[in-house]
Amino acid sequence: MRLRLGNREFGDGAFAVMAVVNRTPDSFYDRGRTYDFGAALAAIDVAIEAGADIIDIGGVKAGPGEPVDAEEEVRRVAGLVAAARERHPEVVLSVDTWRGEVAEVVAEAGADLINDTWGGVDPNLAEVAAASGMGLVCAHAGGLPPRTRLHRVAYDDVVADVIRTTTALAERAAALGVRRDGILVDPAHDFGKNTRHSLQVTRRLDELVATGWPVLVSVSNKDFIGETLALPVDRRAAGTLACLAVSAWLGARVFRVHDVPGARRALDLVAAAAPPSS
Repeated sequence: MRLRLGNREFGDGAFAVMAVVNRTPDSFYDRGRTYDFGAALAAIDVAIEAGADIIDIGGVKAGPGEPVDAEEEVRRVAGLVAAARERHPEVVLSVDTWRGEVAEVVAEAGADLINDTWGGVDPNLAEVAAASGMGLVCAHAGGLPPRTRLHRVAYDDVVADVIRTTTALAERAAALGVRRDGILVDPAHDFGKNTRHSLQVTRRLDELVATGWPVLVSVSNKDFIGETLALPVDRRAAGTLACLAVSAWLGARVFRVHDVPGARRALDLVAAAAPPSS
């Protein structure tokens, strides 16, 4: 399926790097390094120079933490989207939010994509994407409310659940008017999943790819990598690159990462080694 985001089109076999830029004081990875507006804008510049195709801007930490209401989330992300759009008109700008009211504001600021990592908890989000022409990421979070973690989670077949949930969300979005070529699906490693589930999703990613929807993977420095390799968050780079390469080989199209240069090199190698398309 063709993938078109903003002014960019990503053909079959093309891998898109999505750089993470969080305006949060409590991010699990960078611990607030880009919370300051100037630092966040500089990080966007650096990521694009390093080869990022998409910038994913977040204003709320994914995990539990201090409450952040919609007004504060807008304050953190809308101005940054507008400034990034002015400086980089060619780049695809994504906003990581589950709230329809936030999506409306960032659409006006120049966002091209809404990255809904919580699996459609706000049913209005897809309608906002449709009305504004933005793309939409449809993720599997195991039915969790935003910013929560589920203990003792169980699935009869986690991959079947991922496929069923994400494709239903994608079809609903398309029925509401979101462009089919602007919809991605995300298995959402670690969201509503333990390490065994996330590894199984990785191993069987080609089954999600086979649905035809472009697949986004967000595995960068995640807990399932740390638990598998018994490593803290600041030592998961090699495991992240290995997981990116496996995901790319199995057909994923977009890769949300913290280390843009490393991801770009790894994906370029996978592209060079892949058999030519018929």
